[in-house]
Amino acid sequence: MRRPLPIVGQRVELARYQLPAGERVLHGQRINGIVRVTDKPASGTGRSFLVERGLEKLGELDALVADYVAESERRREPAAIPALGFELAALPLATTR
Repeated sequence: MRRPLPIVGQRVELARYQLPAGERVLHGQRINGIVRVTDKPASGTGRSFLVERGLEKLGELDALVADYVAESERRREPAAIPALGFELAALPLATTR
């Protein structure tokens, strides 16, 4: 039995932002009725990230894009990359006796 082909909507540019490594683009696309947001290098080469999927309201999308771009610019890297430095700083230090 063959799987049905996915229903793929047009990819829409949501935002662009500049990092030291180059310009990046956030795209939105509906696939099988589910909105997905991706972060890709504007040059077309380099690592891409799935930022979010399953958004249901335009307000959610607008807030996500604004927060994601601001956080990426603040960190100087795509916000989809885990911020291990912040997570590690919050861990309690082990003590030795």
